[in-house]
Amino acid sequence: MSKAAGDPERAVNGLLSVAQLLEEPRLARLYTFVLREEEVTIDDITTELDIPRTTAYSDASSLVELEVLTRDEKEKTHTYSAVPITLSANLGGDEYTITPTLIEAFGRSPRDQDLDLLIDRYGLGKLAAALTYAIPYANGEMSERVAARELDLQHAFAIAVLQALRDVVLDMESVDPYFDEIRNANENPTVED
Repeated sequence: MSKAAGDPERAVNGLLSVAQLLEEPRLARLYTFVLREEEVTIDDITTELDIPRTTAYSDASSLVELEVLTRDEKEKTHTYSAVPITLSANLGGDEYTITPTLIEAFGRSPRDQDLDLLIDRYGLGKLAAALTYAIPYANGEMSERVAARELDLQHAFAIAVLQALRDVVLDMESVDPYFDEIRNANENPTVED
């Protein structure tokens, strides 16, 4: 693949890589695990993520093909590291940036029934919107009550989602190199039609 700056092939392939991560929670979870750990082996993956060895090899290879993981083959035991990714979309002047934090939230959804239900009922866009409120909530800049009200969900459900995303925010804030590019509802609120 060409590596020239501004290369449309590279840009579209990057878009497709992010799309693939946001279609398969297992791949998203593996990607953000490697990002957090910086360098891992297949043994680390199988132990920490509790997945079968063949699945770990297959998924790691898929992520290498997507160019979001790199594999260092210098030693007998190969190590994997993550390539930090970001994708910004501008639709009619409204811009949103997808970073590893949203990918982490999506990757947690199969193991968190509140996030899973949110995605199932309202879609990935609602997860992204909820994340914009979870950031100021996690940082103590917005009350739980206000953030829950703004999400326009049933109150108890909104609180459960915010609490799940609070953990994501706190885990990813120091790991995601693009964290500051995520829309924060205090600084740039989402606009509902």
